[in-house]
Amino acid sequence: MATLALLATACQTHNDSSKSAITKPDITIEGGRLTPEALWAMGRINSVIPNAETGEIAYTISYYSVEENRSTSWIRICNPITMEMSREFVGHSPAWYKDQLCYINNDGQVVIGNKILSGFDKDIDGFLLSPQGDKIILVAQVKTIPTTADKHPDLPLASGRVVDDLMYKHWDEWTETAPHPFLCELKSLNRSKGLEVVSCIDLLEGTPYESPMKPFGSVEQLAWSPDGKQIAYTCRKKSGLEYAVSTNSDIYLYDLASGTHTNLTEGNGGYDTNPSYSPDGQWIAWQSMERDGYESDENRLMIQDRQTGERRFLTQGMETNVDAYYWKDNNSLVFSAVWHGCSMLYEVNVERSGVEELRSLGIEQLTTGQYDYVPGGNIGDTYYCLRHSMREANEIFAFEAIKQDGDEAKGAVRQLTHENDNIYSQITMGTVVPRWQKTSDGEQMLTWIIYPPHFDPTKKYPTLLYCEGGPQSPVSQFWSFRWNFMMMAANDYIIVAPNRRGLPGFGNEWNEQISGDYGGQCMKDYLSAIDEFVASEPYVDKDRLGCVGASFGGFSVYWLAGHHNKRFKAFIAHDGIFNMEMQYLETEEKWFANWDMGGAYWDKQNKIAQRTFANSPHLFVDKWDTPILCIHGEKDYRILANQSMAAFDAAKMRGIEAQLLIFPDENHWVLKPQNGILWQRTFFAWLDKYLK
Repeated sequence: MATLALLATACQTHNDSSKSAITKPDITIEGGRLTPEALWAMGRINSVIPNAETGEIAYTISYYSVEENRSTSWIRICNPITMEMSREFVGHSPAWYKDQLCYINNDGQVVIGNKILSGFDKDIDGFLLSPQGDKIILVAQVKTIPTTADKHPDLPLASGRVVDDLMYKHWDEWTETAPHPFLCELKSLNRSKGLEVVSCIDLLEGTPYESPMKPFGSVEQLAWSPDGKQIAYTCRKKSGLEYAVSTNSDIYLYDLASGTHTNLTEGNGGYDTNPSYSPDGQWIAWQSMERDGYESDENRLMIQDRQTGERRFLTQGMETNVDAYYWKDNNSLVFSAVWHGCSMLYEVNVERSGVEELRSLGIEQLTTGQYDYVPGGNIGDTYYCLRHSMREANEIFAFEAIKQDGDEAKGAVRQLTHENDNIYSQITMGTVVPRWQKTSDGEQMLTWIIYPPHFDPTKKYPTLLYCEGGPQSPVSQFWSFRWNFMMMAANDYIIVAPNRRGLPGFGNEWNEQISGDYGGQCMKDYLSAIDEFVASEPYVDKDRLGCVGASFGGFSVYWLAGHHNKRFKAFIAHDGIFNMEMQYLETEEKWFANWDMGGAYWDKQNKIAQRTFANSPHLFVDKWDTPILCIHGEKDYRILANQSMAAFDAAKMRGIEAQLLIFPDENHWVLKPQNGILWQRTFFAWLDKYLK
């Protein structure tokens, strides 16, 4: 077990007036195995931003207090050679402006260098300072739908909502506001008063549209041109039903002199997001999906010459997604993409020169190994990034790429932070081994096998089949603070985590096969993975197999519960789809249901849709025969909590051992520390009861 010798220490800072700031907790771990308390004691590094002008890096890190059930985000500025820290702030959303750090402090104020911004009367979600430092974009929520109190001021205590159109809810909130970008002039005051915002313009004034787009968009969806004369912003100019059935967002260009808006990507049907100008202003880049309604389409990197209008897809042909990118210099971009279960960094030249394979696209692979990399930025030829794996949380790394005659770049990777070494030094991690398996249709599938610490092949171990969510999210080398494979391994379970059909990183055909076929080949892939492993390894106890998963993984658990032919002895489904017909109507993003399910269940002539709904897990409850734990958050508006409640009720009415864990204050994830520990304890108590 683990004990927190110091759950959270506190200090007061000049910009944290309301609450004491949580600092790094001290923890002693008994038994040498990873525990939930140890996970919540870890520092969580979230970003790294280098500054070529000062030679420094800034990075963000969060610490959690289980006792106080909250966290504090810190920003640190360091010399990347010595990692000596020169400054530290409580805040988030850091950005560099020349030699000054800009960020949002704990009071929600924008700080530029040592000056606090004033004169803006809305809560600030994000900001983007102009290259000249005289203007700023402030992102703030704007009311787009009248509340009940607005319509009926004499009923201030009425809680009812009158709904007239779709998208009345999204992710975990009732839709009443939208984020808008405000273009503001800056007026410099004296040192004590800082900076003042004057003459603000709402770029989307009078519209219900979003920029950045909910639920996950941030300031990366907006960009200043280097000369400060143009703003690029991402927006889906739709609302209601039209918004609910379409993924067609565009990049718009706002000209400051004329006040005009131009649609840069008009005619492209899918998501266009995250614009960024080259340092010299010649090019504008963005990420682009092609097909409307398909949120998991290949996410390609596009550039356009601002003078000639020439466009190039820099990653066309890779058949995987560009997850994040930045301009290294005027001629090259660095991006991350997953391939064969690992997310690597790549560099692409805008001239697309090269000789073979990826290099024929002008693409160089910069990193190797069994890791996931997240791009940060460059200082000269030194790349700064985050790296994690199934065995370690994010740390900051740096490397100088050495390119050798067309081979993958080979450079020494240096670890700069050692945030969680104190915890790692007290525990033994499990081992992660890649395994290529033959599927039922003769293809090769990568499956990660995670072994317990101190694994002994002469013993027999209970084994878990892990079902991934998404549905099109990769089983890469991710580190999760809840669905943590090292935690499962520490509890003496072997984990089988297949990259089944419908996951990126294995080509478009593999990724897209799942659409309209939820109960088909992807389920066969799951069974192939567990069956081959059980049959070939004597240390697997075939009488102690469990199956766990969340979101689409939860659907998979519910579906397998009616089709597993007594393979498994315990199931756990988190936020899973149980009744497909209800999910089609309940989910807020209708484009997802239309694309993935193939259409509406009432369209009897639609063979794909009819196949989908005929495979709804609730239709096979009569074949359920195995204990099941159902978990859900009541603020999950992507998959409503009634799905898990119905599955639990069905199991109990069938006389099957079942348990329900409901979180009234959580969404599709479990984010609060004490809820997270409750989740872990309930998860392993259920598995241990039936598999040990």
